[in-house]
This record gives sequence, C-alpha cells and structure tokens, in this order.
Amino acid sequence: MKVMIPSPLISYTKTQEVKAAGATLAELLIDLDRQYPGLRFRVIDEQGQMRAHMRFFINREQVFNLAHPLRSNDTVYLVQALSGG
Repeated sequence: MKVMIPSPLISYTKTQEVKAAGATLAELLIDLDRQYPGLRFRVIDEQGQMRAHMRFFINREQVFNLAHPLRSNDTVYLVQALSGG
C-alpha cells in the first residue's frame, strides 16, 4: 500500500511516498523499518506505543490503535505534529 512520509522523516526514505505491506498498522511499521532502518523508532516509542508527536491516518481518517486493520489499497499518512514557541 501507499505510505506518505512527513518531511522530517524523508531523510530515511529519500522520498515522500513509499510502498509497504502489512495486515495492521503495526505490521506496516515493521515492514517500513525493514526497508528503511530506524524509521519505526521515530514513530513508535520503547514501549511499543505511538509517539505523542505522531499522528496516523488511514485514507484520511485518524487512527489511534496499532492493531488497526489495513487493506492493500489503503493510503497511510504519517504526520508529525509541530510544536514550538
């Protein structure tokens, strides 16, 4: 399926759009990390939870569960929240 990468993580993929596979969001992130080592750690913490500054959208709908099922024709958006002052 198609995965859209946020600008701060393009240094891992070298492109904004990549392909990956997985039956769930968790499996998709494992496949992304296999292809682009280190990427998963930037979006998932040491406890296996979504990092607070990351948002995940499947076909433009926000999801909060790594067990969320995926279909091969889905588009997954990784969005990195910006903060500062």
